[in-house]
Amino acid sequence: MIVGIGVDLVDIPRFERTLERTPRLLERLFSPAERTLKPRSLAARYAAKEALIKALGGSDGVHWTEIEITPEASGRPWFTLCGSTAEVVAARGISAIHLSMSHDAGFATAYVIAEASDSPLTGEPR
Repeated sequence: MIVGIGVDLVDIPRFERTLERTPRLLERLFSPAERTLKPRSLAARYAAKEALIKALGGSDGVHWTEIEITPEASGRPWFTLCGSTAEVVAARGISAIHLSMSHDAGFATAYVIAEASDSPLTGEPR
């Protein structure tokens, strides 16, 4: 059952200017592995993290650096969560998170769907 949907759009040139003005944002927003990526890829990952927070219904207990977007062998992007962020997702009963990202024409976008296997009203499997 879908329990949350999130989408975000990032203007890549504006995102790049922001990173240039505030270099410490890299450390606050991205995992060490992500920090080596090109700005357009970072913009897509930023959009993905924002979309995840929207799908979760808020950022309580969620920390940016505990959300890492890693590709599967096929190239499909996947969330790797750790720490309190993973605990928040589990506590909300979310059993699967689907992610799609893209960047083109100066924009990066991400779409997230969060699913739970239990009914939110009764806690029973559907």
